[in-house]
Amino acid sequence: MTRAGRWLADHLVLGIGLVVLAYLLLPIAVIVALSFYRPTSRLAYDFGTFTLDYWTNPCGAPGMCASLVRSVQIGFAATVVATVLGTLMAFALTRYRFRGRSATGALVFLPMATPEVVMGSSLLALFAAARIPLGFWTVVIAHVMFCVSFVVVTVRARLATLDPRLPEAAADLYAGPWAAFRRVILPLALPGIVAAALLAFSLSFDDFIVTNFTAGTTTTFPMYIWGAAQRGVPPQVNVIATVLFGVSLLLVLAATVRRRQHR
Repeated sequence: MTRAGRWLADHLVLGIGLVVLAYLLLPIAVIVALSFYRPTSRLAYDFGTFTLDYWTNPCGAPGMCASLVRSVQIGFAATVVATVLGTLMAFALTRYRFRGRSATGALVFLPMATPEVVMGSSLLALFAAARIPLGFWTVVIAHVMFCVSFVVVTVRARLATLDPRLPEAAADLYAGPWAAFRRVILPLALPGIVAAALLAFSLSFDDFIVTNFTAGTTTTFPMYIWGAAQRGVPPQVNVIATVLFGVSLLLVLAATVRRRQHR
């Protein structure tokens, strides 16, 4: 085999990975570029005239920033509740043995495997039967329903990597159960908990199908984009999307740097 052939064989997987990564990032690059151009019409997605007006006035589209704030509020509330409940469930399923443990573990996966249309229509029927008015809190309840499963799976995967003898080692050093949990178990499980919380927030912020069934008159950011698409999506949406991608990228980079410093 020639030198060029050996080099190609050694870097084939890397090259395929870079191509796939470029393919995934191409739509995001187009969105970023469109945020700096004024389209020729409301229904056109093209590079018209270069402008910074959309960045200086990102809330120029009526109702867009209000729906964005509402999505953030719903995502934060659903994330807090789902993270607390999911973390407790993950600790119970990982650290303790009780009757029905296997069945409970199987039930955790049901919201993940259930189609969102089925879950949304079922929750709508539940709220209607209970005569609960649809709005902000019904959306939060619906998002908690499917976010808990992802939190349990993520935190449980982290806890499975921990040595089960750590509480005993902490007890040998005269640490009580609460001190062992607070100083040993929780710091080690914290990366998994944070990852689960970020995943839950992303799922809640991005959800449309379940939200559409349970929102009533409440309008979230995905619902706003869906409604605006019928009459032309405001260019400011590209600015908001670019900012959200930048924040997500900064969080990933910060987590990577922190992990390397810890190592």
